[in-house]
Amino acid sequence: MVPEKEIKKIEDVKVVAPPKHTQEWYHLSVEKVLEKLGSTKHGLTQHQVAEHQKKYGTNELPQEAPTSLLALFLRQFQSSLTYILLIAAGISLAIGEHVDSYVIFAAVVVNVVVGFFQEYKAQKALASLKKIVTQEVWVIRDHQERKIPSKELVPGDVIVLSAGDKVTADGRLIESEHLKINEAALTGESEAVEKVERVLEGDLIVADQHNMAFSGTIVTEGHGRLVVTAIGITTEIGKIAVLVKHTHEVRTPLQERLDSFSRKLGLIVLLLSGFLFGIGVLHEYSATEMFIIAVAVAVAAIPEGLVVEVTVILAIGMQRILKKGSLVRKLVAAETLGSTNVICVDKTGTITVGEMRVVHIATESHNGVLGKKDTNAKHLEHGVFEIKRLNQIAVYCNNAVVASAEAEKTTEEEELRAQVVVGSPTERAILLSAIDGDFTEADLHEMRPRIDEVPFDSSKKFMATLNTWTKKQHSAYFKGAPEKILTMCAYYQLGRTTKKMSPKKRKELLGLYENLSGQGLRLLAGAYKGVDADVTTFDELPDYSQGAVFVGFWGIKDPLRPDAEETIAQTKNAGIRTIIITGDNRYTALAIARELGFKPTQDEIIDGNDLAGISDAELARLVKRVIIFSRTTPSDKLRIVSALQKNGDVVAMTGDGVNDAPALARADIGVALGSGTDVAKETADLVLLDNNFSTIVSAVREGRVIYDNIRKVILYLLANSFTEISIIVVGMLAGWPLPILATQVLWINLVTDGFPDLALTLEPEESEIMNESPRKRNDSILDFERKFLIGFISIITSVTTLGLFYLIWKTTGDIDRARTITFTAVGVESLLYVFSVRSLRHSIFETNFFSNQWLIVAVIGGFLVQFVGIYVPFFQSFLRTVPLGISDWALILFACLWIIGLIEIMKHYFIAQRRQSRSLASA
Repeated sequence: MVPEKEIKKIEDVKVVAPPKHTQEWYHLSVEKVLEKLGSTKHGLTQHQVAEHQKKYGTNELPQEAPTSLLALFLRQFQSSLTYILLIAAGISLAIGEHVDSYVIFAAVVVNVVVGFFQEYKAQKALASLKKIVTQEVWVIRDHQERKIPSKELVPGDVIVLSAGDKVTADGRLIESEHLKINEAALTGESEAVEKVERVLEGDLIVADQHNMAFSGTIVTEGHGRLVVTAIGITTEIGKIAVLVKHTHEVRTPLQERLDSFSRKLGLIVLLLSGFLFGIGVLHEYSATEMFIIAVAVAVAAIPEGLVVEVTVILAIGMQRILKKGSLVRKLVAAETLGSTNVICVDKTGTITVGEMRVVHIATESHNGVLGKKDTNAKHLEHGVFEIKRLNQIAVYCNNAVVASAEAEKTTEEEELRAQVVVGSPTERAILLSAIDGDFTEADLHEMRPRIDEVPFDSSKKFMATLNTWTKKQHSAYFKGAPEKILTMCAYYQLGRTTKKMSPKKRKELLGLYENLSGQGLRLLAGAYKGVDADVTTFDELPDYSQGAVFVGFWGIKDPLRPDAEETIAQTKNAGIRTIIITGDNRYTALAIARELGFKPTQDEIIDGNDLAGISDAELARLVKRVIIFSRTTPSDKLRIVSALQKNGDVVAMTGDGVNDAPALARADIGVALGSGTDVAKETADLVLLDNNFSTIVSAVREGRVIYDNIRKVILYLLANSFTEISIIVVGMLAGWPLPILATQVLWINLVTDGFPDLALTLEPEESEIMNESPRKRNDSILDFERKFLIGFISIITSVTTLGLFYLIWKTTGDIDRARTITFTAVGVESLLYVFSVRSLRHSIFETNFFSNQWLIVAVIGGFLVQFVGIYVPFFQSFLRTVPLGISDWALILFACLWIIGLIEIMKHYFIAQRRQSRSLASA
């Protein structure tokens, strides 16, 4: 029915690490690193490569094999209730009750087949998401550059890096020319990191090791060389793979609740059966007869259809979630988000788009969100020209690459936007801003050639280009750090004119810069100046960086996904707490949190650097109030999730990077984006195929519907099962003939009630479901109200039905007719009171009768098969029934109305109690 979460094992690989030393690689000079690795700046010789390959192995991570079909099939049997059913079927078969055993076996087989095919489909769908690409890299060997498969890299190899390259091994940089690397997949930090060659000091986390490059990251700008220091599982990504391998996946709350429920039910069945067997023997019944009766009671007590219904509910929920854009990898995970009370969200790429974009432009006449129009006509006219000039700077003073588009787009602007394929995140952002503004394909074709460039570096803090313009004049364009650009400017742009830059104006612009920076934006400034046409290089202009015209600022950040704020608000309304976990610094994280509507104090933010000094016990206390964890490592995220679970929270973890994988594996449900890394998707339980963060709310809703429907099915089945038990037990204690036979019980459980059971799995969402608080981890699957109703329904139904049995038996002496009335009454009563138990939030008169049309069809079907059981000769013989008359049916229907009336009275009491509690809570 519900398999225990299986921890997939990665094959063990024998790995020899590079030479150990007392200092980290980033502490050592380039010369010392090369010496320890036995290499030079000209790379290894072919002989050295062969030796290193023998010593260190290949540069590959161990691959996780997909779950075999046999393992997937056997996993479906891993449930306490399934074990109980198999034992009951085995005993029935042993004592000659073949029909009973076959029916129970059939229920188990249906459950296993449905679960197997649902998980097999999910496994195949995930496999189709993976892209298997053979990565190649440029290396220097024997003093020559050559391209090799990345798996052939060894420690000591020298890799040549250029913009657009994926780093395929960890290494110490030995050359760096304006080199920037995007490490978001590894560290979670959204901005590209500028790399250096110099020695670094201190105990640094991966995100701060700026003279190192790491496997799985992307070169966004510049070029450089690195000497390989680690390959395979000795890389930082490899260490994460090992951490994932050894991360224990906790069982889901549903698994725990159903197993607890099954164990308790099994114990009750065992005690009841043993009690009856003992009583019967004491009353001098034969041991064989009492054993058969005890088995009959066990069969009555076990809701054989439950395994099928739970699996069907999960499968239906799985399909509903898939239609809304998410792939559930494991059947049981379909419900878990409905139980979640804490969602840990990785910032970069999850609640943000994972891409740097211009979200704010500030010029003399325009200061606001990109695209927002000024209502002042004069400001609007000036602002349009100023933004146009800023867009020119964005295009000309930019090294982002524009190439041919491959995808078909509907407009010229969309087509051009799709063509930006390579560039640093910052340069790509401002170029896309220009394209989204007034820059067109025609402008691109008319671009003035660049005749000289001063590349950006950290000492100058700006980039400059010299472009042809007219026959008499060239233009110099500048972009860079605002505080630097402003010192270079003697003028500022106002509409189509330029104005003198006064000290007051410069101070005003610096104040604007500081204000926008405080909003979590990364600011770049743009400027230009005209130069004579005979100037062809900046070397001819000693003061080229002075006398420029300031145009404006670009405000850049990794913005929130459009649906993120609303999604967080909806989860809060559903009683779910959100914690932001990110590799970014605390200020960036704080700005994002405020955009999402949080108002965190300094005590509610913890930096990853501080976590090392906090014990697990202290962390478990802190996570109760902390909203933001910044600068976190993969192991930090794992500790945070574990601490929350220690407190009894049901935790969902979202992420898209390699660095999120250990926490995704540990969480009760890991949620990965479809655009995330393969490692994240393989580790997660739920994959958001459409990358739509709001899909989480849909999945939470579906998870709650799944759990709600499971509880409806359990209430319905147990009320019926305990009715049957009560009838058998009371009949035996009273010394009567069995009022109902074991075969008749099975017919009701699996045939008559089988249709409504299945129809309840299709119950739609009830309106209040997202306004209720999440369940606690240790909550029973049946709360007090449901337990009470099961007992109440069982008592009133069994008493009423036993009254009918006794009346007919004593007045007519016809035991077959009395049993047939009992058999029919139990079946019909449950067919009708299903309309009461389908909703405990509303009266039967307030519930939309037609909201689940399958239930109506199921009840009609249940009546038909009940008629078959008492009117078709073959089944009369099989079930030992006789035809009933109109008066018999009148008695049965009267009993049904009586029972439904009592159930509704009791429901009304509980509904009134809940409404009163909510009123007191809101007062």
